[in-house]
Amino acid sequence: MFYFFLIIIIVQRVSELFIARRNEAHMKSMGGKEHGREHYPLIVAVHLLFLLSFTLEVIVFNKEVSPLWMMILPVILITQIIRYWAVVSLGAFWNTKIIIVPDLEVVAKGPYRFMRHPNYLVVAVEILFLPIFFQAYATAILFTVLNAAVLTIRIREEEKALMQHTDYKKSFLNKRRFIPGKEEP
Repeated sequence: MFYFFLIIIIVQRVSELFIARRNEAHMKSMGGKEHGREHYPLIVAVHLLFLLSFTLEVIVFNKEVSPLWMMILPVILITQIIRYWAVVSLGAFWNTKIIIVPDLEVVAKGPYRFMRHPNYLVVAVEILFLPIFFQAYATAILFTVLNAAVLTIRIREEEKALMQHTDYKKSFLNKRRFIPGKEEP
């Protein structure tokens, strides 16, 4: 079962890179500029090392599916629904990089109606629950911490760029980052 999950994850990530590259070209043709370029290799490294650590921990230590799999699997499946809802909602503006087309309205539909960063929430949940599904607790803990550190940098850069070049303040600053609902005044 592990190899089935691993293949799905790899196919997802590779297809997302193709979508991101196509969308990057589209946004740049519209005058889009990349922001936060300095930290992007760090994000790529964390994600690649996550997959490597996850794979090695499961194989080397002969990890099996958690006895709690019936509670964990729905969480993983729901994150996939939210992931693709976010990707479809952003359409040609979804990307793995921070590319901003100045003076456009930000996309505020789909899960973005409820929170600022649903895709980052999905990634955080995946990095925690995929390893837990196979009892790879060291990977779950280590990469949850590393992902939180990387997202701290990423979100700061993304929100700064969005506030400078779009109507982000008007559309999003009253929404919470990861939990649906509005910020308290």
